Amino acid sequence: MNLTRFARVKLTPSATPLEFLPRLTKHLGGPDLYIKRDDHTGLALGGNKTRKLEFLIGDALAKGATHILTQGATQSNHVRQTIAAANKFGLRSTILLEERVSGAHDDYYANGNVLLDQLLGAAIETRPAGLDMNREMEAVGERLRGAGEVPYLIPGGGSNAIGALGYVVSALELAAQANEQRLHIDCVVHATGSTGTQAGFVTGIEGSNSRIPVLGISVRAPREKQEENVRRLAHETWELLGIRGEFPDAAVAVNADYVGGGYGVPTEGMIEAVQLLARQEGILLDPVYTGKAFAGLVDLIRKGHFRKGENLVFLHTGGATGLFAYRSILAPQPAFAR
Repeated sequence: MNLTRFARVKLTPSATPLEFLPRLTKHLGGPDLYIKRDDHTGLALGGNKTRKLEFLIGDALAKGATHILTQGATQSNHVRQTIAAANKFGLRSTILLEERVSGAHDDYYANGNVLLDQLLGAAIETRPAGLDMNREMEAVGERLRGAGEVPYLIPGGGSNAIGALGYVVSALELAAQANEQRLHIDCVVHATGSTGTQAGFVTGIEGSNSRIPVLGISVRAPREKQEENVRRLAHETWELLGIRGEFPDAAVAVNADYVGGGYGVPTEGMIEAVQLLARQEGILLDPVYTGKAFAGLVDLIRKGHFRKGENLVFLHTGGATGLFAYRSILAPQPAFAR
């Protein structure tokens, strides 16, 4: 795979760490657990979207863009990182935030990623739930063109074939780290939502013949729908890279048993998972993506789906800033009585 032919900027300073989790491994009494720290990508508190933005911003600059336009849910990690990336290269940005989670606490609309979006200085527009957000974004793009801008539209989550290249890089990076550590990986587990991370990662694994199974824990869509969406984008990414042969559809596996009440809706398993990793290893997950994915991993270990002697890698895609938007759920009792 020749990635050098794609426009790219540098946002991630180096390979993110691959760490063993000794205390949690002992606590659960199952497989050996490792974590790939893509929460350490560095841009505006980090997260997986930074890898995608290396290629998306590179493409935007190559096409002469002056303005970055994207969309996401109210507490979107993607939006935060996109604004920061645009700022770094002198591009203006407009973001559309969809009120996808109803009945949330006040912190949800004013803290966490929303606070950082405001500090980073983007033009922020909001939309009610249920609209076609891509169509909304296209309409804003037309408005910006009318004002003399050259907008570059980035889909939610940065999840198109250009963005997915970032997770082709991540897959190749993990395979190299495993070889260096002489670590046989039995499965990589991660949160899957807008599909770009899983589609890119599986493309990188299969395209390099690394043969590492990958399991996405869905945070929104049912299994069949999520697998269909991942496969579609994986095919596009495979074709963009010009890899010989056909993308192996069987490489896409999703578990959707841990979504709970819906996207961004807390679950007891998520709360336990966030607390468990924080208290065993001092690592912070987030309430929407990694918390639910890690809850799935823990439950699957307890059910014997993964067994002692196997080596599992959890791909930490970041998002801990979202914890502050869920304070009333995660820490309902204040530490100080007033």
